[in-house]
Amino acid sequence: MANLIVSLSPHAHGTDSVEKNMYGVIIALIPALIVSFLYFGLGSLIVCATSVAACLLFEWAITKYILRRERTTITDGSAIITGLLLSFNLPSNLPIWIILIGALVAIGVGKMTFGGLGNNPFNPALVGRAFLLVSFPVQMTTWPTVGQLGIEGYIDAQTEATPLSVMKTAIKTGDASVLDRLPDSLQMFLGNPDAAYGAGCLGEVCGAALVLGLLFMLWKKIITWHIPVSIVATVFILSGIMHAVNPVYANPVAEILSGGLLLGAIFMATDYVTSPMTAKGQIIYGICIGFLTLMIRDFGAYPEGMSFAILIMNAFTPLINNYCKPKRFGEVTAKN
Repeated sequence: MANLIVSLSPHAHGTDSVEKNMYGVIIALIPALIVSFLYFGLGSLIVCATSVAACLLFEWAITKYILRRERTTITDGSAIITGLLLSFNLPSNLPIWIILIGALVAIGVGKMTFGGLGNNPFNPALVGRAFLLVSFPVQMTTWPTVGQLGIEGYIDAQTEATPLSVMKTAIKTGDASVLDRLPDSLQMFLGNPDAAYGAGCLGEVCGAALVLGLLFMLWKKIITWHIPVSIVATVFILSGIMHAVNPVYANPVAEILSGGLLLGAIFMATDYVTSPMTAKGQIIYGICIGFLTLMIRDFGAYPEGMSFAILIMNAFTPLINNYCKPKRFGEVTAKN
């Protein structure tokens, strides 16, 4: 075992720990979790509970029986966050067996294959979500309307078009009047449990709940503002330009409040392991995610592009870190 070399004082001491930050994120997710229960009832409970339990089980089993480590990592909170974020990216009536596959891919492929927490290059929850979207496109894009709270709402839910699908239809048909079917901005921000449209994934139904989580994490200094603000600002500016040029594209407020943009910008793009380390790098990272999200939404095959945009930029994180590497203290630069 290598010797631990400790440099001379002074030393900076902090109270941060992996567990403290992870459980802080879990607390920040509680408002959106409560809203999902209120809007989707039993379906939300089944999806969330299955996803979290499966992620904990798979991480424990892989750590113990495949990696053969004496100490498991299921108590650090990271597997719980992966399970919650995966469930937030799923419809409220997704069959349990599909959720189990997504959890296995998220933990087994997205996280533990690379050595566990701190080593994964891609956000595990998004790896699971992307796999399910490609493998089960029908089930993953069938959106129940909100307010179906009982067992019937989970087993045999009525489905409707989501705001993102309405936007996509407007672009494909070239008919800007289709956008009149969109809920108003306040309704999308606050949510409406009686709305007669498909709200989307569990974590997309209420922008206000997600913003509350953002404010809590900023207050506790779990994350910084650079990534969420740069993503939202990029989408706002670009979509505003596109809407001004051609009204067939949705207005910037609707773009920001629809789909998983706020969920991704606040809780998934800010993942410590898969995002850049410096403030400059985080802003570059956020701008690129916002740009890619809008391009995929408006010109790609899928109505939503947030997940793919984050995964693509996860791959570029090492390059961004290298480009934005701060100078070492005491480094002497060569003079010409």
